[in-house]
Amino acid sequence: MKEKYPFMLERIQSILIDSVLIIACMIIFSDMLSGFKNVPDWLRAVLLISLFLYEPIATTIGGTIGNNIKRIRVRKDSDDTKQINIFQALIRYFFKLLFGWLSFITIFSNSKKRAIHDILSGTVMIKV
Repeated sequence: MKEKYPFMLERIQSILIDSVLIIACMIIFSDMLSGFKNVPDWLRAVLLISLFLYEPIATTIGGTIGNNIKRIRVRKDSDDTKQINIFQALIRYFFKLLFGWLSFITIFSNSKKRAIHDILSGTVMIKV
């Protein structure tokens, strides 16, 4: 029988793919903006916020690029056939950032391999 929940390694690989993508975007944005004089602060803020909101927004509409490459998705714990809403995605992302790698400590102690940020936001990662 195929395992329904992703292993820790798959989740880490997905995070690393997304991290490289975000860092690449930061470098590209920085290079683009350095070519202009007097870049408005609001534009810098919009670019920063867009990078910050990448994961929560992508998670609600299907998955991040890393999730898609690794074929894993975030779903509602109560019904893993349903996508999460933006509120759940923001809560999940907040706690993921707050706890960092410590959030993954619970993956080994529960049957659905849920991290702390999954438990607190009512989500679960599944393989597709």
